[in-house]
Amino acid sequence: MYYKQYGNTDMMVSAVGLGTMRYDHEDIKAGRFSKCAEIPLYAFEKGINYWDTAPFYCDDKSEIVTGIALSQVKRSDVYVTSKVNFNTLGTANPTRDDFRRRLETSLERLKTDYIDFYHMWCMLNLDSWEKHMEQLYCFFEEAKAEGLIRNIVFSSHMQGNDIETVVDTGKFQGMLIGYNALNYRFRQSGIEAAHANGMGVVVMNPLGGGMIPENPEVFQYLTEGTDLTVPQAALRFVASHKEITITLAGCTTKEHVDDAVKAVENLEEMPAKDVVKKYESKGISLNNLCTGCGYCVKGCPKGVAIPKFMDSYNQYILTDRKKEILTRLDMHWNLEKDLAGECIACGKCEKSCTQHLPIIERLKEISSI
Repeated sequence: MYYKQYGNTDMMVSAVGLGTMRYDHEDIKAGRFSKCAEIPLYAFEKGINYWDTAPFYCDDKSEIVTGIALSQVKRSDVYVTSKVNFNTLGTANPTRDDFRRRLETSLERLKTDYIDFYHMWCMLNLDSWEKHMEQLYCFFEEAKAEGLIRNIVFSSHMQGNDIETVVDTGKFQGMLIGYNALNYRFRQSGIEAAHANGMGVVVMNPLGGGMIPENPEVFQYLTEGTDLTVPQAALRFVASHKEITITLAGCTTKEHVDDAVKAVENLEEMPAKDVVKKYESKGISLNNLCTGCGYCVKGCPKGVAIPKFMDSYNQYILTDRKKEILTRLDMHWNLEKDLAGECIACGKCEKSCTQHLPIIERLKEISSI
């Protein structure tokens, strides 16, 4: 296993981490939790020492399964995470007791006295982050002072420049973001800023929500010069970034674990800027696919969430199935398609688009599905 230093800490973590939201559904449904726990234990045997979990994963059973595995290894040999936000607390005005109950539930399920990395979870934009900071951050600090959590981190779907704003506060030891061969350009400034500030950077969704392995012919360019499959190469693409500490791989089977391990064998790291140079002229990601830089939304007089609609339109380009637009809007962004119809076709977004995409036409197309 290839290991990296987590930010400015002395922690050495595996270049791939175990994502625990993909335990076998039928085993979860049947209550075969010990069988599911064989996956993190196998991952540990293969050198993966970072396990990422959260409430609600796997029908709210992921922490339980992960705890079964965690209880069978030396605690200090594994770094385990969990997460919290207003949704997990069930209120937009949480109290200290609400926070503590949630944290204590996670600790009990994980069969541990402390969580190594506790996330302020799923910050979609700066407004959401600011509200969570105002109402939750003090509870994180209190729990850390008591030793219940070791590191305060956050997870985000924000764009690179917004991520920079959070990073610059110096309030977090690390972050978890979505990053892959589809969106790497618009999150790159965020990972560079985090790395420069001594933070650990963990990546989720390295396979583009399944879009990359489902379209192997499109992403075959990632495998050039290797003996890797497209999914393995997509993992390696992310892990090869010097600025990225851990690439999470969601694993259902031991074969998935083996794929993740192979992806980082003899890994060669390079700065993000060099990654861009290497892949700039290859593949589809820089042509008709929106890279989500976010410039389009800044001048929109109606406040349309253009990058999110364009991201969803990407799914149509890749699959030639318009229904995938709606699936992405619903499952990933929680947006109604009709909101795209609020566009007044002023043209400001298209003037700002670095790729000169037909944004207005795509928004009309989305709203009329």
